Amino acid sequence: MSPGAMALGVILAIVAAGSAIGFYAGARRKMDLEQWTVAGRGFGMLLMWLLMAGEVYTTFSFLGASGWAYSRGAPTLYILAYITLAYVVSFFILPPIWELGRRHQLQTQSDFFAWRYRSKYLVAAVSLVGIGFMIPYLELQITGFGIIVEVASFDAIGRVPAMLAAVILLAGFVLASGLRAVAWVSVLKDLLMLVAAVSVGIGIPYTYFGGIGPMFNALIQAKPSHFVMPGATANLGHGWYISTVLLTALGIYMWPHSFGAAFSAKSAGTLRRNAVVMPLYTLSLTLMLFVGFAAILVIPGLRDGDLSLLAMVRKTFPPWFLGVIGGAGALTAMVPAAILILSSATVFAKNLFRPLFAPGMNDHQVGKVARLMVVVISAIALYLAIHGSSSLVSLLLLGYAGITQLFPGVVLGLFWKHVSMAGIFAGLAFGVTSMAVLFVTHHDPFLGLSAGFLGLCANFAIAITISLLTPPITDAQWDTL
Repeated sequence: MSPGAMALGVILAIVAAGSAIGFYAGARRKMDLEQWTVAGRGFGMLLMWLLMAGEVYTTFSFLGASGWAYSRGAPTLYILAYITLAYVVSFFILPPIWELGRRHQLQTQSDFFAWRYRSKYLVAAVSLVGIGFMIPYLELQITGFGIIVEVASFDAIGRVPAMLAAVILLAGFVLASGLRAVAWVSVLKDLLMLVAAVSVGIGIPYTYFGGIGPMFNALIQAKPSHFVMPGATANLGHGWYISTVLLTALGIYMWPHSFGAAFSAKSAGTLRRNAVVMPLYTLSLTLMLFVGFAAILVIPGLRDGDLSLLAMVRKTFPPWFLGVIGGAGALTAMVPAAILILSSATVFAKNLFRPLFAPGMNDHQVGKVARLMVVVISAIALYLAIHGSSSLVSLLLLGYAGITQLFPGVVLGLFWKHVSMAGIFAGLAFGVTSMAVLFVTHHDPFLGLSAGFLGLCANFAIAITISLLTPPITDAQWDTL
């Protein structure tokens, strides 16, 4: 058996096992809208940990982090900072969000905005922002899957056929089992992810350098500028680093799928405990960075930094182990992609289509529209993945720049009675427009700072100013919320 066939066989076996788990997860349950979107609000500590790890530690973690370590250097370390800080943010905002979800039967992020601000037009804007900026994140996962299968099969299977197969599988088990499928597939995904991280993150530095310390000594001697800001870039300096860490830490639970996943917890305490233990998983990311750094000296001149981890594994380990690593990477693409598709479809059907075009629809009809949108959104993301050319981390940062503009509406809505719908709407519109203009005109970073962070600052300023200029909500009105 050829090395490519052996590696591909292992990958296909792992993907098949993950898909079978996904289909089985909902086989014995009636998939009404509540079960499909929030799994009956019954996930305990372990399933919540696995679900949220599945959302956060994605193809970006598996390929993008090592890719940026290889091609950018020091700026990559923002990843370790923002994810750890994000769990601090989640400790304070997710429990009250869960309480509101339980009390008012909220299922999506847009449901929260509908409950708090009572404006179908603001809800429509929030839904469009959520869906629009989840598409690059979904494109990232599908592209990553294609890279994994292409490299691990020794180019026997092209990237496009691999991406097409992945999208068909994803749409299938999302349609069959909803959120419960994502959580259960995460069990296999996280187990393999940890095995992969420990094996390659420790094994590769020891194989080529005799240890992690000697590896960094060799790298500092060969490429000292790679490990100080701005690394191998021209403009990703300290200002960009700080502003990007803040932007992404505040935005990580503004993704509609992450926000909505909080509603599936059994209790608010489950979310607090989850915030305490989740940083442990970040250790696996550190090991992935080691592989990208090692590749700088072992395989210089790669055309695409995102290929560095798989190229190192292919060079170092036997084909069957490349298959295990490839299978783990494939599931890190499939799990978050599934929940991104599910969340986008649900938000479109429930919070955009029904309020604006068919207010008389019941939940069963909403579910039918959402299932149709699973297919549509999957096809759109597949098209963009086939024709796109951005690096995995660049796609993620674009998504964060837009999605974090929802943060003022959430945090001010939770903790400040005076905030108004007009203020949130105006701030959101300006924040999204300004960051989009800076991205389109290639001015990110701008004045050394993240374009998304500058948009967020303006967003907050406008929301607060307009809210102070409008009549405050009365205690009686607040009590009815």
